[in-house]
Amino acid sequence: MARVQEDYREHVVPSLQKEFEYGNPMQVPALEKIVLNIGLGSEARDNARAIEVATAEMSTITGQKPVITRAKKSIANFRLRAGMAIGIMVTLRGERMYEFFDRLVNAALPRIRDFRGLPTKAFDGRGNYSLGVREQLIFPEIDYDRVERIRGMQINIITSARTDEEGKRLLELLGMPFER
Repeated sequence: MARVQEDYREHVVPSLQKEFEYGNPMQVPALEKIVLNIGLGSEARDNARAIEVATAEMSTITGQKPVITRAKKSIANFRLRAGMAIGIMVTLRGERMYEFFDRLVNAALPRIRDFRGLPTKAFDGRGNYSLGVREQLIFPEIDYDRVERIRGMQINIITSARTDEEGKRLLELLGMPFER
């Protein structure tokens, strides 16, 4: 069992149950999934290897093979055709999700230059949190010498919380470093 998962069961559930006065431990919000997305856009159109390289990096970071996302519509101004590969994404659940969350919070986020905490305004109104990362180099699994191009990624943390307040408190107790 992942370290974060143990901490959730032993410490987070009782404290959230007391704080929000839940009658049943099953009412306590939990992490449902983490979705990572890299949008390559025109880079994927111009460079055939961009998708392969990004897929390899995402696989290294998450331990799971990403799915290639494709354009739904053709857009002439962007020289984009329907069905063209434009990005990659991974959905993490269960054990891999908790392992990734642990590495994100304890290893990757502290490596961001001038890091003062994550903004608290990135909640969606239903307790889910979105986070943009400017470079994949913050993950210790990525070898700096092998990186062809710095790519950003979107990380969405989906919880079962009903409100932003519940979701924020859940992530705080799991160790997410929000700004003060």
